[in-house]
Parts: sequence; structure tokens; C-alpha cells
Amino acid sequence: MFNFEKLEVWQKSVAYADLVYTTTRNFPADERFGLTTQIRRASNSVSSNIAEGAARPPADFVKHLGYAAGSLYETVTQAIIARNQGFLNPADYQRLYAAAEEISRMLSGLRGSLDK
Repeated sequence: MFNFEKLEVWQKSVAYADLVYTTTRNFPADERFGLTTQIRRASNSVSSNIAEGAARPPADFVKHLGYAAGSLYETVTQAIIARNQGFLNPADYQRLYAAAEEISRMLSGLRGSLDK
């Protein structure tokens, strides 16, 4: 097992990407290369940045956690747009939003513990 796999924030980020894939499965076909791809790539980037940063010195890990947070915030923005366009129902939007809030808090906590 790699060290990043032990991080709960990484585990939740992978689950978040799975949730994004599930909730975007029914987006309109004409969004396949637009919003669907964009939100999926951003959600994948969250856990990928955590994993990449875990292999680096603490200062670089902090930077990668910042990149992960940025990607997470992208997914929130894209989910808002999808909700506004009627692609996401309120329950799916709320699930994505709540999961993103939890991951954001966890990223912030981990960054704070390394940034000393």
C-alpha cells in the first residue's frame, strides 16, 4: 500500500470522483465533451494531486494540497452550473456539495498540519 492510500482525504476524494461520474452519467449527450468532461477531470485531479504531493517534501505536498483544493472548487462551480442548467437534480447537487465541503475541510486541516 502506498502512503497516500492511508490518507482519509485521499480515500474520500476517490469516492467523490466516483460520485461525480455517477451523477454526470445522465448529462445531455451534447455535454459529453463539455461540462461532463470538465467536471470529471477536475474531480479526478483532487485525489491525483494528493497522491502526487505525498511523494514530495512537506512544502511541495502543501502546494499540491492547494492544487487539490483548487480542483475541488472547480467541481463545485461546475456542479452549480449543471444544477442551474437542469442537468443535476437538487438531491444530487446537495450530495456533491456536501462531499466537497467535507473534503475541503480535510484538505485545509492536512495543509495546516504540514505548514508548520
